[in-house]
Amino acid sequence: MNRQLLCFLLLVMMTVSAVSQSILGKWRTVDDKTGEEKSIVKIYENNGKVFGKIIEIFNPEKRNLVCKFCKGQDHNKPILGLNIIKNMEKEDDLYIGGTITDPQDGKTYSCRLKLHDKNTLQVRGYIAFFYSTQYWKRENE
Repeated sequence: MNRQLLCFLLLVMMTVSAVSQSILGKWRTVDDKTGEEKSIVKIYENNGKVFGKIIEIFNPEKRNLVCKFCKGQDHNKPILGLNIIKNMEKEDDLYIGGTITDPQDGKTYSCRLKLHDKNTLQVRGYIAFFYSTQYWKRENE
């Protein structure tokens, strides 16, 4: 009987640990087409919503570029430091309701974020029913 109780408690603790994983932190972005690592995005919470800011760009030739194709307040802002993920809200194990901007072309997409596993973030951008998915890797801090 004690062994069954111990197994049950261990299972509950593992489940709670898996559920409590957070998307907050630093993520290494990986291009879904080329597999190239491009940048580090810091995902953080502000006033109950989740945002993601580019804090490092690996290609030295691209570090000083501005978002010339972005619209609105992001137009001609430096890509380094740009919030590319905006206004995401947690719903169960997903983050939805916000947007993601591709700083290369300035296009903004509806976004969904989900932990694939504790060190992999599934990042999905949507236009209507069409979507593209990237898998970002957690950056060890």
